[in-house]
Parts: sequence; C-alpha cells; structure tokens
Amino acid sequence: MSTHVRTALISTAGHCKVACGFCFRADRAHGFLNTPTYTRTLSRLKETGVDGVCLTGGEPTHHPQLRQLVRLAHQFGMSVSMVTSARTVTDVIALSHVADLLVNVTVSADSRGAMLLGRTTRTAATGIDTLRAISTETKILHVTCWDLSDSECRSLAGLVTEARVGVQFSPVVLDEHALRRDGMPVQEYLARQWLDAEVLGHYFDLSDRYRDYLDELRNLQLSAEGERRQCRSATAYVSADGLIRRCPYGQASVNVLAPRAEIGRFLTDPAQERVTPDCAAICRPSATPDDREAPCSVPA
Repeated sequence: MSTHVRTALISTAGHCKVACGFCFRADRAHGFLNTPTYTRTLSRLKETGVDGVCLTGGEPTHHPQLRQLVRLAHQFGMSVSMVTSARTVTDVIALSHVADLLVNVTVSADSRGAMLLGRTTRTAATGIDTLRAISTETKILHVTCWDLSDSECRSLAGLVTEARVGVQFSPVVLDEHALRRDGMPVQEYLARQWLDAEVLGHYFDLSDRYRDYLDELRNLQLSAEGERRQCRSATAYVSADGLIRRCPYGQASVNVLAPRAEIGRFLTDPAQERVTPDCAAICRPSATPDDREAPCSVPA
C-alpha cells in the first residue's frame, strides 16, 4: 500500500561538529546543499503534494544561505521547521535570524548517560538556553535518553516548565555494530530503554504512542530483516548531495535532476524498504498517517 508523502526531511549540511557516538544519520560528508539543487528539489516535491519541509543536517545553522533556504520554501507555499543542535553564539545568532520564519524549532539535547555514551556536551540546560534566545512560536526540546536517574528527570521537568517549552524523548538507538563495540547484550540494552521510560513517567505524561514505539524497537531488534514490514513513512528524505529517498537508509533513490515524471513515480509508488531500528528512530513507524508527533507534558 502506498503512503502519500506529505513532508520532507532535508539535509542542508553534510557535516556536524557534534559527532555523536550514537548518531544514526544515514549519510555523512562535507559540503552544503547548494541553492539551485534545493530550489529544484522544492519544485519537484511540491508537484507531488509535499506541503512542509524540515531542515536538518549535519547542522543547518552552518549553511551560509540559511535564510534564503527558508524563504525559498515559503515561496513554494511550504511550511518550514528545523532540527538543530545550535549552542555556540554564532550558531544561535544564525538560528535567530530565521526563527520568526519557522513554524517550530526542535533543539536536540542528551541525558547525562547519553552524553557519556555518545561523547557529547548537548545538555538540556544549554538546549533550553538556545530556545529562549529565539522568537519561534513553537519550541521543542528533544532529549535523547539513556540511563536516566530520578533526580535528572525531576530537574528536567523543572527546566521545561520554567522555560515553557515542549519536550520530546527518544531512547538511544544502537545498531548491532555499536552493541558489539560497547560489549552490551541486546536484552540489557532493550531493558534499559524501558527502565528509562518508567523513570520519565514519574515526571512526564508519556503517551501510549511512546510505549508502542519502544515495543516496535524491541520487535525490530529481535526480528530477522526479512520479517520486518515495509516502510509506510509519509516523509521523504533529501540528502545534501541532492538524492531523494523514501527512507534515509534505503538503497533506492532518485536524483533531483531526473525528469519530473521519474521523480513523481518514485515518490508516489509504494516504498520498497523494510523498517530497521535506525530508520524507526527517525520516522516513528508506529504512527498512523494522520498522527503528528506531539510534545510530552509535565503534570500540573
């Protein structure tokens, strides 16, 4: 069954200085998405019914023509959101220059355990500082979680309540290579995801969807590749070199320079890829086509 592609995740920059140890990006390279390629991408996506784009990276605030990218999407009648790890003064200034043109901004952060595992410094507090510095109406802190403590969750709940920002959570997602590298048994890894959800549930109203998502990750981790179901994501992925995929990890792609009919067929034909834990971390495949990602709330 075909799922109509409604949105596109666009990698504006092929590199990122954060370099998380648990990063699940499908493509990593140097350089930026150039404006002519991006403009052609928007045109072809619009022709197939895409009405919104999310700028990501690498790190989108490093793109030298960031404001132009946002304005071009508006000219095609598309809403624009952004996912960023902006922390430095330069990055936050670049973000602030486009913030009023974005429907929402999601700033990535990591729990203490995730920072240790991934060798990052993206604290929740510095992420909230970034969100406070911009004028976007909808602001979301996205926290990648690992080995949470009760005190950390209590502190996080206080931070987001005081700052009046939304919060989303994702567990650290590790592939088989990373599990072997860290010497971590699969069952221990999966149990940690559920233990973290239990601690989060003391301070945040986690949706049933989040628990369904953990179930799906468990099933994907334990099932053979041939048993996994086919992708039904409503989001296309555009890499910084101008390749459109139905899945960031898929082998099938079409270049934005291809004829419009070829691009149209690619985006409207059923996706052939099977869901993996990596792509599930991006697309949340348990969601129904009409289900939107929503922030968790802190109980009153």
